[in-house]
Amino acid sequence: MPGEFNRRRWLRAINSTFIYGRVPLLHTIILLIEMALFARLTSRFNAYYDERPLLTMMVTNSILGGIADTVAQTITSVRERAVRKHPNGRLNPRDDALAIEIHELDRKNPLTDRELIPDSKALPPPFDFERLTRFMAYGFCMAPVQFRWFKLLEKTFPITKSAAFVPAMKRVAFDQLIFAPFGVAAFFTVMTVAEGGGKREVYHKMRDMYVPTLKANYVLWPAVQIINFRLMPVQFQLPFVSTVGIAWTAYLSLSNAAENVQEARIPERSDIRLP
Repeated sequence: MPGEFNRRRWLRAINSTFIYGRVPLLHTIILLIEMALFARLTSRFNAYYDERPLLTMMVTNSILGGIADTVAQTITSVRERAVRKHPNGRLNPRDDALAIEIHELDRKNPLTDRELIPDSKALPPPFDFERLTRFMAYGFCMAPVQFRWFKLLEKTFPITKSAAFVPAMKRVAFDQLIFAPFGVAAFFTVMTVAEGGGKREVYHKMRDMYVPTLKANYVLWPAVQIINFRLMPVQFQLPFVSTVGIAWTAYLSLSNAAENVQEARIPERSDIRLP
């Protein structure tokens, strides 16, 4: 069909356009749109929160989840571009200043048998709108759970002028010992099912990614939650967590994509038949 052909050709053209030969144009446009939406929401956050607190949290979480995944896809696209341009198809981290942080993340990744940024030939298209939708939908749907959880912690461990530090530490302890393990499991389960996986795929994803991701969680989130529960008013706790979570969600997005690519390679090997 001519219309479908023209649409695909237009998408292919914009997907292959890079600003200054390095930054993908389509990713940049989408990120700017998301940032404009977030700026608009931020400018009237208190008014929206007073009228509809839960819906405001859900929309905020969704937009921030979209920003995080767009950042992750941009990092992957920049990395893929650099690898493809290299003569032998491999890139030394010292040759690519933009990838230093990613290679450092690779080095620290407990799963040393694979790179966080997989082989460029197995990467998804330059921008995956379905993946973006999944992340935004996950953020939207998880917001009520997080919102109720923060309310429960606030009610169970009230912070007063005479008692602030100890209740805040109790909130952090309960959050990291109860909600963090649940949240990591929920993320990989929901994402795998949303991608069309079943029980087997969920099992493999949890087996390979759960413990390393939970360890990474304990490196970042206890300190973040101390600040959050100790200093932030309740209406800003979830937005604060979601804002800091841009980097965390980008890490999860990259990890989830890397695991998907690794799983996709396994059937290719099993298709080989010896004579």
